[in-house]
Amino acid sequence: MSTKTGKETLQFETEVTQLLHLMIHSLYSNKEIFLRELISNASDACDRLRFEAISDSTLLGGKNAELKIQVEYDKDEHTITVRDNGIGMDREEVVQNIGTIARSGTREFLGQLTGDQSKDSHLVGQFGVGFYSSFIVAEKVTLTTLKVGLELDQAVRWESEGTGSYTLEDVKKARRGTEIVLHLKKDEDELLSSLRLRSIITKYSDHVPLPIEMREENDKGEPTGSWETVNKASALWARPKSDISDEEYTEFYKHVSHDFAEPLAWVHNRVEGKTEYISLLYIPKQAPFDLFEPNPTHGVKLYVQRVFIMDDAEKLLPRYLRFVRGVIDSNDLPLNISREILQSNKVIDSIRSGSVKKILGLLESLAKNETEKYQEFWPVFGKVLKEGPGEDFANREKIAGLLRFASTHRSDETQGVSLEDYITRMKPGQDKIYYITADSHATANNSPHLEIFRDKEIEVLLLVDRVDEWLMSHLTEYREKPFASIAKGELDLGEISDAQDKKELEEKEKEAQELVRRIEEVLQDKVEAVRVSHRLTTSPACIVLNEHDMALYMQHLMKQAGHELPASKPVLEINPEHALVRRMEGEQVEDRFEDWAKILFDQAILAEGGQLQDPAGFVSRLNQLISGIVD
Repeated sequence: MSTKTGKETLQFETEVTQLLHLMIHSLYSNKEIFLRELISNASDACDRLRFEAISDSTLLGGKNAELKIQVEYDKDEHTITVRDNGIGMDREEVVQNIGTIARSGTREFLGQLTGDQSKDSHLVGQFGVGFYSSFIVAEKVTLTTLKVGLELDQAVRWESEGTGSYTLEDVKKARRGTEIVLHLKKDEDELLSSLRLRSIITKYSDHVPLPIEMREENDKGEPTGSWETVNKASALWARPKSDISDEEYTEFYKHVSHDFAEPLAWVHNRVEGKTEYISLLYIPKQAPFDLFEPNPTHGVKLYVQRVFIMDDAEKLLPRYLRFVRGVIDSNDLPLNISREILQSNKVIDSIRSGSVKKILGLLESLAKNETEKYQEFWPVFGKVLKEGPGEDFANREKIAGLLRFASTHRSDETQGVSLEDYITRMKPGQDKIYYITADSHATANNSPHLEIFRDKEIEVLLLVDRVDEWLMSHLTEYREKPFASIAKGELDLGEISDAQDKKELEEKEKEAQELVRRIEEVLQDKVEAVRVSHRLTTSPACIVLNEHDMALYMQHLMKQAGHELPASKPVLEINPEHALVRRMEGEQVEDRFEDWAKILFDQAILAEGGQLQDPAGFVSRLNQLISGIVD
């Protein structure tokens, strides 16, 4: 805990000041969301206290035991106040959670802001900076908070005008929880109305499972001393689906996810029988900023009998579904369940299995019946879903059916080809699903390995995401059709190759036998073997990796990251009909044969996206070769 006391003025970082300015201007057209964000944060604070009170009931206290949120306004002071009696914060937590936005996502957030208000407004919530939406309507914000268990004089007050600095000071507070006072801008008088505030609460926060109270008013429209609950204050997920509108589902998603955008889809499920639970799970439209961080947040909250237990409950869904948001409410778990108990709990295993099937079923439904929505989903979350076959053996085939790829069937880079699409276009006699991995679509699409496939009009999947190498090491077949990399191992086209193809290859091998031997002698330290290729029709040579080797571009990335890789040598395949290779058999290059062989090898490495060990040597040899030809 921080030992600082007294009042101090602290400066925002440059990025924070910029963030506040851009956010305020981006969200002004939807300014009423400030109240939704403050109520959502208050609800989270109450949930956290209720969880802590499971093991220590004294934390709730006597008269202050009922958790609630209160909203009131003061026309004379020109303020709106939002308070809760939740867990509160100490000074250190205020600095960490409120005083700065100096978190890893801030710079990424700034990088994604476009200047388009409608787009930028959707980015704010996912970066956890919804509190700062207060400055859309307020010229100054005062936050006073007391953490549960601390003395009354250990409260902290944070105050800022949302410009370059904020102040922190120690104060007294009568009870635990947090109170936020918005000192409104002069042109925000329309918010100083019970009717206006109630309408915002009903629109955005009716589903919050805690009472949200406002003061009753007399005949003159003046607040009285009595409070009344203005929301339904019931767990939305526990209500019958038929009683919940799409608007309510959408607003609840924004509440649990802190996302300003609408969800792409959701599934609401009640399971009864041996294991009883309710799940309400959402697929977002946009990715959270930490989706590919080493320790991303998991967006599913765990409740037990309507009581919040924990968020970021990573055991509720596998890692490849970490983009899913929502709640799971179990009747069969103990209220004091811990993260450790979650590790090996049969009820959790059952919930996890059922929830995975529901999410995959929802995605299958989108892919089949709402293709436009699935086309929205795939570019955002496709790379994450590709982690699934390696993590979830039981659902490997189902996940594979959801994958989308670019392929030679299409002229653009869009990943829109499913494995079902591919199978329907397979040639008679074709028994494999062919693919190639590369670091870009251009590299894959221009690979010399594709030449024979284009010649025979055989479709090849073009895999260009970094996760694809890992994916294909776990996804070995689909619908009993094995996958085959066209750049690894010996190429066997099976029944697609006719007798004439095989006869021609045998003749080429016989004619080029001496040339192959000589090239192999030059490159013996670099290659496992040299052989005549039946993959190539227009290129002089290509690199062929061993069946279980990692693609060259991935080998380079792994080495850069400091990983040790097992030693292996590729195979060099040559096209003896290419003019460059034929020239190597002539007497005019006899004295430069070694250079020609090395150039052939280096070109093949570059074509695969690999890195040359001696680029300067390659350039020198190439220049000399060109000079010799010109001369």
